[in-house]
Amino acid sequence: MAIKFLAEDDRPREKFLQKGKSSLSDSELLAIIMGSGNREEDALELSRKILASINNSWHQLSLLSAKDLMKFKGIGVTKAISIISALEIGKRRTVQEIPEKAVIGNSNDAYLILQNQLSDLRTEEFWAIFLNNSNKVIHVSQLTQGGISQSIVDVRILYKTALDHFSTGIIIAHNHPSGSLKPSREDISITQKIKEAGNTLSIQLLDHIIVTQDSYFSFSDSGLL
Repeated sequence: MAIKFLAEDDRPREKFLQKGKSSLSDSELLAIIMGSGNREEDALELSRKILASINNSWHQLSLLSAKDLMKFKGIGVTKAISIISALEIGKRRTVQEIPEKAVIGNSNDAYLILQNQLSDLRTEEFWAIFLNNSNKVIHVSQLTQGGISQSIVDVRILYKTALDHFSTGIIIAHNHPSGSLKPSREDISITQKIKEAGNTLSIQLLDHIIVTQDSYFSFSDSGLL
């Protein structure tokens, strides 16, 4: 049955207007993003099928590529891009909601700032948090994007950014799409290079965080700095 023939209370858009966004189920929200289903399924039925395939997890949905989504009948390029774009907006909003000049007191504080940016990626990215002498966040930025297994950071760019923001401390972070929390030899090597360069500039490397889908590894907590 097409959405237009459902009771008004069951129509996602009408329900949104009548009862507000919080009244909508996950499948209704996804149905609104998609707009329509296919010849056999309306948007609600199709959205339920998609969500059921990834255990009703928005996080798992964010891991799907456009090609993955297009395997579902009724999902073409336009709908796939719409779904991925909506999830990306949510991710960026989370980053913007970081309190201005939040204070980093421990590795978990740093992890929480970068978790949404790094935990669900299929390739490695390298990010940095720049702090003042009170350990308050003054800037957060992505520095590099890598391949499946590694992301190499240019130490000069890292410290140029630090100097541009008058930073006295930095926390670097990258993700391991494999899910492994164990630092590689390359991870240890680049950490040492960054630490030594910072000593020369009187900018302290406070931590290096490795992020996976549901956890993190801290060089500082593990005594590797």
